[in-house]
Amino acid sequence: MDSNGSGALSARRKRTRDQVLAILAQHSSGLTRASLSRMTGLSASAISDCVSGLRSSGLVVESSATLGTASGRGRRATVISLVNDEGVVVGIDFGHSHVTAAAATTSGEVLYRCAGTLDVDHRPGPAMDLAADLARSCVERSGHCLDDVLGIAAGIPGPLDIRTQVVRPPTILADWVGLAPAAELARRLGHPVSIGNDADMGARGEQAYGAARGLEDFLYIKASHGIGAGIVIGGRPYRGATGMAGEIGHTQIPDAANWCRCGSRGCLETVVSISSVRRQLAHVLATHEAALDESAVPPLSQLSDNPAAARVLSEAGRTVGQVLAGLVNCLNPSALVLGGELGAAGEPFAAGIRDSVARYAQPASAQAAEVITGRLGSEAEVRGAIAAAVAATRTRRTTAS
Repeated sequence: MDSNGSGALSARRKRTRDQVLAILAQHSSGLTRASLSRMTGLSASAISDCVSGLRSSGLVVESSATLGTASGRGRRATVISLVNDEGVVVGIDFGHSHVTAAAATTSGEVLYRCAGTLDVDHRPGPAMDLAADLARSCVERSGHCLDDVLGIAAGIPGPLDIRTQVVRPPTILADWVGLAPAAELARRLGHPVSIGNDADMGARGEQAYGAARGLEDFLYIKASHGIGAGIVIGGRPYRGATGMAGEIGHTQIPDAANWCRCGSRGCLETVVSISSVRRQLAHVLATHEAALDESAVPPLSQLSDNPAAARVLSEAGRTVGQVLAGLVNCLNPSALVLGGELGAAGEPFAAGIRDSVARYAQPASAQAAEVITGRLGSEAEVRGAIAAAVAATRTRRTTAS
């Protein structure tokens, strides 16, 4: 009887150990014991016993860290994280008109970053070539070689079928349909590659290194040429059945009638996008002496003190906020983290979103959802790819251990 009981206990402990290691592998910044208990459903004593065993095995460390709240205030807490391997990882961000790559340590420190411009939407093959060239350059300029690379991850500006890792919907990234970006990059770089949607990568970046650190339920809104949401529930990304979760840019807006690339009329991204907002700003910033081309509009972060420009940005925020209010009612997040070029507009855009969420969401849910601008700015997506590469590396290691 003793041997049977001991065997059952050993198997139970191994399941607990594997579960905790798998979750820690996905969280570069570490987790508190309370968070591990919530995310696993295990008791505090079971987590304590497991962490003690993992510390004795040299797989995890405990340290004191500041976990930020949505408002930017922090609290000191003891966090558990996996011991880092020595080596380098690579993160790649595909935008609609650029590719960015970065080499980083497994602790998330960026060693070298480089970028190039290209029509990514319509030239997927050259975009893959550029990404591979940039990745090699970053690794070499950081003082490493490709043999030192432990993991690579990339984000693409459109939906990916997570079951097949193939770009499917023909209405978004039409020239990418049927392409398997992870396989294409792996063939060029000689390493396995993790792939995901850019909004999901942005959420991951802010969660690991930015404004969402320490948050378990939040939405990251990438508002740029398109509008997408990276959804994090219970500390983990939620992608839906096929990877299409978060495509909020294709939510219909009442009384809007513009045709969208998806074939519908009145989608959010036809009303609010960086292109349409820049056109409006060019109009209100023009002088009596000369018109202003939208390409000459200053960075949005510099316009908050201009009353006319602030109105345009606030109105854009109110329109986006109408869609986000529905998500706040459904998901009850603790924060809406704003990213992308529109997110960089700062307070006027954020204030508009707050107004609509307060007006259209249920009061208790609206009060719980703090609206904040991301800390990482345009680096959120590539930093998220770095975090994903670290997680893939750790997952392989913990699976083998």
